[in-house]
Amino acid sequence: MSTARASVVVVSRGRPELLRRCLTGIGQSCHDRFEIVVVADPAGVAAVRAMGWANRVKLVAFDAANISAARNAGVSASAGEIVAFIDDDAVPEPTWLARLTAPFCDRAVEAAGGYVIGRNGISFQWRARAVDRTGFKVPVPHASDAPFTPEAPEGHVPVLEGTNCAFRRSTLARMGGFDPGFRFYLDETDLCVRLAREGAGLRIVPMAQVHHGYAASDRRAADRAPRSLEDIGASLALFLRKHAPEHALAAARADHREAQRRALLRHMVNGALEPRDVAALLETFERGFEAGLARALSRELPPLPAPDRPFLPFPRPAFSGVSRKVAGRLWAGARLRRAAEKAVAQGDIVTVFRFSPTARAHRVRFTAQGWWEQTGGLFGRSDRADPAFRPWSFASRVAREWKRVAGVRQCDASARFE
Repeated sequence: MSTARASVVVVSRGRPELLRRCLTGIGQSCHDRFEIVVVADPAGVAAVRAMGWANRVKLVAFDAANISAARNAGVSASAGEIVAFIDDDAVPEPTWLARLTAPFCDRAVEAAGGYVIGRNGISFQWRARAVDRTGFKVPVPHASDAPFTPEAPEGHVPVLEGTNCAFRRSTLARMGGFDPGFRFYLDETDLCVRLAREGAGLRIVPMAQVHHGYAASDRRAADRAPRSLEDIGASLALFLRKHAPEHALAAARADHREAQRRALLRHMVNGALEPRDVAALLETFERGFEAGLARALSRELPPLPAPDRPFLPFPRPAFSGVSRKVAGRLWAGARLRRAAEKAVAQGDIVTVFRFSPTARAHRVRFTAQGWWEQTGGLFGRSDRADPAFRPWSFASRVAREWKRVAGVRQCDASARFE
């Protein structure tokens, strides 16, 4: 794996508790040469200080609603050869950073990304994808867990996900980083298209995985229903102006509006929106698109500055890197929590399995206290390919679930069990 120094940039605005959880997860990374750069609003800065981490990470105060500008501020403070990005409502698996940075030992690789797990903590939200010049994305199939160079369909280029991507710092600095015109949405997509035009090498690392929660924000509710599509419309207009042929703009606008309408109708059917909300939200999309048409277009971005601070290795005097499994029945929650708390305190990576005698589907979450917890029925499905009911003994079910996650959750081949 790569031995290059890595900087992990986390941008946070309005979600201090999720930021704390994200940082706790990053602190359990198997990579041993990384720093953490937090670009945050006052609430996020206060959360980092309350954790006692103010001297352990680089803090960059930033309170503007512009993800691209915030990420560029993070890059400017980063002193690692590789800069990785993760959102504040995401948590990385312990092996994430080591796996994500490994491809950079090949000097031809300028960017890398991994897979993103969705809200149930098990199913993938995004794997590999590619985008066309009008901003529509398609999956890029890949059958194994090995890192690969994605082969995009004709007329498409591979793209990375903003919550799970990494770049050479020198490349980001030379290209001017993220285009601040993309205040939200398509920011990393624009960067990937620009990289593709230069012929930059890009790798996808399936085992570099993060869990992404799609938390509530100014733009969406906790159930993922949008509150406004204005920023999406604005960024789409900017993307089309930069990358699509002019004659395709009107049709692409209509196609994206229809895609948004269908998504809104699904939210309405699920009870998250009222019928009147659909028309109102589509109006915000149109308003944003018009704003994006008027937004300044930057064909060339000024280079980002050299880091203003030296590399700050993240200190972890108590981190053991040992993976520990704690398992029990649903009613043994108090005992399992005590065991998990003790193991986390001594620096272990902890996975708790709590199963009920039911066929309930499984969920995985990373707790605020710093351990992974999988719950569900002993006979229920964890993988979508599983039957709805399958007989298991308790020991065999725990063994099966540990085998499913061990590859991303242990720093080496050893693990301890309780």
